[in-house]
Amino acid sequence: MKIDIDDSAPPYEQVRARISEQARSGELPVGYRLPTVRGLAESLGLAANTVAKAYRALEADGVIETRGRHGTFVAAAGSAADRELAVAAQAYVERARRLGQGEDVALAAVRDALRAAYGE
Repeated sequence: MKIDIDDSAPPYEQVRARISEQARSGELPVGYRLPTVRGLAESLGLAANTVAKAYRALEADGVIETRGRHGTFVAAAGSAADRELAVAAQAYVERARRLGQGEDVALAAVRDALRAAYGE
């Protein structure tokens, strides 16, 4: 894993996004033991607090779980993906309402995006 200092996303978000993506894709299988916060921070050249913030966000998203002194592991991917999808859907709905769009318009935009992504 590499952190791009020129990326507009903060380093903790880059760590969170990459681990989440690797867990969803199966590159990091369920039950895989992640490096310690300090270990990952050292290997990436980041502050330990930066990696700890990413781990806390991943744990809140259900992507990883900490088992006390035993370490931090990739959690069951299905439930994490479901939670992430629900959070994204809620954020979309809130954004549509702030833009003054009704349910029909918001739903039509989602249908168009799904057709474009899945080729239906």
